[in-house]
Amino acid sequence: METPRELFQIMTRRLGLLNKDCCSVGGCNLSATQSHLLYEIDRSHNPSMQQVAETLGTDITTFSRQVQSLVKMNLVNKTPDPTDRRIYNLSLTTEGKMVATTIDHQMNAYLNEAFSHMSEFEVETLLRSIKLFNEAMGKSGNCCAPVKG
Repeated sequence: METPRELFQIMTRRLGLLNKDCCSVGGCNLSATQSHLLYEIDRSHNPSMQQVAETLGTDITTFSRQVQSLVKMNLVNKTPDPTDRRIYNLSLTTEGKMVATTIDHQMNAYLNEAFSHMSEFEVETLLRSIKLFNEAMGKSGNCCAPVKG
């Protein structure tokens, strides 16, 4: 019998979350963290650096380095907030939007291919279960920090 941790370890590996580069688009190799960053910036409207860092559960220093790497790759714009110059807002460049959209299509194709090996009922059950589990983890006092140092 596989333990819950073992099942999550296998799923993490199969999703490529442990790979140095999770995706490659038009010659850009991106880490899983960079991919998550693009996704969060894309789904929000000019979020502040702090908002995205909090959403991802990342400390601002590490997050800032990741943002800088995406700025250098010409995928993200970092602009001072017009109302408070200490705050920086993030947006995707045209190239960043293209990369984010391509990754989104690649991930959806991968998931749809995996779902094709399941019945419609199994897919619905799985997605409902993941949603339920995400909600339960959000209620946990350990959310976003499962391992305390």
